[in-house]
Parts: sequence; structure tokens; C-alpha cells
Amino acid sequence: MRSWKKLAAILSVLALILAACGGDGSTDTTADGGTDTTADGGTGTTSGEEPGTTTGDGGGEPIIAATSLPLTGDFAIPAELHRNGYQLCVDLINEKGGVLGREIVLEVEDNQSDQEIAVTQYERMVNEADILFGTFSSLLTGPTSAIAEQNGMVYPVPSGGAQRIWERGFENIFYFQAQPAEGVGSAAVNALVHYRDEGLISEDDFPETAAVVYADDPFAAAGRNGLAGGEVVDPGTGEVLADLSPGFLADAGIEIVFDQQWPVGFTDWTTFANSINASGAESIWAATASVDEAISLIQALQQVGAQPSFVWMSQGAQNEFRDELGGPENGITMHTVWHTTAEFVGTLAGEEYSNQDFIADFTEAFGNEPSEDEAIPFAVCQGMEQAMIGAGSTDNAAMQQWLRDRTADDPVRTILGDFHWDERGLPIGRDYILNKWQDGTLQFVYPVGEGLETVDLVFPKPEW
Repeated sequence: MRSWKKLAAILSVLALILAACGGDGSTDTTADGGTDTTADGGTGTTSGEEPGTTTGDGGGEPIIAATSLPLTGDFAIPAELHRNGYQLCVDLINEKGGVLGREIVLEVEDNQSDQEIAVTQYERMVNEADILFGTFSSLLTGPTSAIAEQNGMVYPVPSGGAQRIWERGFENIFYFQAQPAEGVGSAAVNALVHYRDEGLISEDDFPETAAVVYADDPFAAAGRNGLAGGEVVDPGTGEVLADLSPGFLADAGIEIVFDQQWPVGFTDWTTFANSINASGAESIWAATASVDEAISLIQALQQVGAQPSFVWMSQGAQNEFRDELGGPENGITMHTVWHTTAEFVGTLAGEEYSNQDFIADFTEAFGNEPSEDEAIPFAVCQGMEQAMIGAGSTDNAAMQQWLRDRTADDPVRTILGDFHWDERGLPIGRDYILNKWQDGTLQFVYPVGEGLETVDLVFPKPEW
């Protein structure tokens, strides 16, 4: 049986070489649940070894890294960017000789933005792969991380910040962003208060009212709860895990005059924008589930003539947001954990590797600068490489313990900065940063004076 497994791994590598000769291939899941090698980026295969138990040299067999991403459906834009980030990291590691003397093979499957498909795919992956990479969105991360936990596999999360995900007592999940999604609006509120206190925003102009709008999605609802002071509820038991009242906006003296959710598959953006405009809210706080929703909402607000003095969105740091809007994005703010000017230094293939190295390598590979949705999964891959090296194997129990043992003095080092985690798997000592679009560039505006090169907030937001 072991000979057959080795033969399968060898055949997989030969297939990879043949694919490389014919183009840049990737493995995506087709509608019938199978896999299909295409020429739109990445490489893929299935594992010929027992997952998660291989020792140091591994006999030269490839390390199978598997992930399920929503490459079609509601989350297609950020998911494609996530794949780019994962693929570049794997490619660069392989160019340096791989990990523990073994090549990494990235297997990517399309879950079509569907929870059931994603769960089915990870149920298969835990039996076929050596390591897992996380998916996109809290909606998909919640159930898929449970599959990894049940099977004792490390599940590094690039996108899945709803706090309820992190209150289940799981030991194998690690978040590669900042605080839970309930905190995503805090940087924007704090920035408004800071610039008021510094005199850039006068007391008379400071927005006293807000419209809080959000998608029917775990991440978006979490962002709304932080702003409006809602509760964190366990969806299985109904237990209240945390009470966030009164909320960031009330703490800043901003009254919510419109608080509305839109349903899954929503399309009537013009009517929704008219309702926001009719509320008279001076500021708009939008927690969207996808960049497509963010674009549609801004276009509708522009269409109905709404002119808020301040707009914050939970999505919009992607270049696609700027390119699709083509001007109205100026002055719109959004939170991130990464930026092109951040001087973070991590490691890759056992050597120092800076954020600027990442930008240069990504631009060479893809012909354009990266966005945050490519940087975050790249950092996830960095973290898993360091875990394999630290554990001396792809044994998931050993990797989990190594990640749990990280400290401020001995962290995981990535292009997003340093990471070590609390008992829930949430990063310690990290917070979101606030950016704004201006003349085609995403610029830092807050926090000020913490080692980041910032520019002043544009207030009021330029008219559309």
C-alpha cells in the first residue's frame, strides 16, 4: 500500500511538471464536485500519503496544502485574490527548495460561495491533505473550521472574524488579521474623534447622526453590532457571549437614526439608498459581505444624490472597488490590516522577507500591485511554513502546539507584521488601521504616530 502511495505522489509531481510545460495550471472544483486543471493560475493535485503525520524529510513526497475558496458566487472577487496570495507564497517557497526538503503542492477547490459545498470539500481535504489553508468569509469559516477542529488539523484563518467563531473553545484555529469583526468600525470612529480633537474637524461639522446598514451575513452583522452595541450570540445555543452596548458610535456621541439590514441576494439598491438619504444621516456606516455589495451601494447613493460628510465601509480596499467606481470612491474610508507602505518584515524559506519584497514579487508575477486580499493569505502561508519548520514535520498536533507557544518575543513573522495568539486563536496586541481612497491611491489616515506614514483625513468627503 505504501508503494502505491509513493507511486501516486510521483505521478502527481509528473502531472504538475507536464502542466507547467503547457501553462500555469490550477485545480478548481467543477459543478459535479470533481477537480479540473485550468490555465488561470496555480497548481493542484491530491495527496498520496497519510495526511498530517509525515516526518522531516518525507521521502521527497510533496506536501499537499488544500483550501476551498468561493471562486464563484457572492465572494468571487476576494476569493480569486486569496488564491493569488496563496499561490505566490507556495511558488516562492518551492523556488527556494520547498519545506523540509519537500515541494508544496497547492490544491484549490471552488465552493461556489456555498456552505454545504465548502463543508463537503473540507471533509474530503482533511483525509487527503497535509495542511489546510482557510477560506474566505465568516459565513464559510464557521462551519469549515469545525471540520478541521474535529479532525485535529490546524486551520489558519485569513477571513472569518465574527466573534462567535472564536468563542467555541477550538484549539486549532488561528486568526491572521486583527481583533474580531465586531471591532472593524472602531478605527473609523476613533479617527473621527482624533481629527475633531486635533481641530481638523470642527465641533459644528462633526457628524452627529449615522445610518448603519449591513448585509445578512455573520461578518457584516458583527461589524454592525460593534458600531450599534448589539450582542454576540451563539447561533447554536442562543447564549449571549458578549454585550457590546452602547457601541462605538454612541461612545463618540453619534446617534444612529437609520439601522437597516439587507437580505441575501439583494438588488433594490436605489430604494435602499433613497431610504438612507431620507433619514438625514450625516454619516454612513456600511458593513457589506462582499465588494460587489459595496460598489452597488455607493453607485445607488450617488444616483439618488446623497451627500454624507463621512462614509465608512467594511469592504472596499480592493483595487476592483476603485476601478469599478472610477472617482466616487474618493474620501471613502475602510479598515485594513495591511498597506503597501507598511514596513513589516517577516520570513519566507527561512530568510527575512519584507512587505516590499512581497509587493515586488507579486507585481512581477501578476503585472499589478497586490491588494490586502492577496497579502492576508500570503501571510497565512508564511505562518504555516514557519509552523512546519518549527515542528520539524507536517504533524498537525505538533504544528498547533508550536503556534500556541508563540509569544511577543518569539512570534510568527509575516508581511502583515508579527502574530501570537490568545487561547481563542485571536491575535494579541493588533488593531485595525483606517484608510481612505484618494486620487486612485489607498492612503493611511489612522492611527497617527504609531510607526505608520499617515495623511490627514479628508473631511467632509468630496461630493460625488
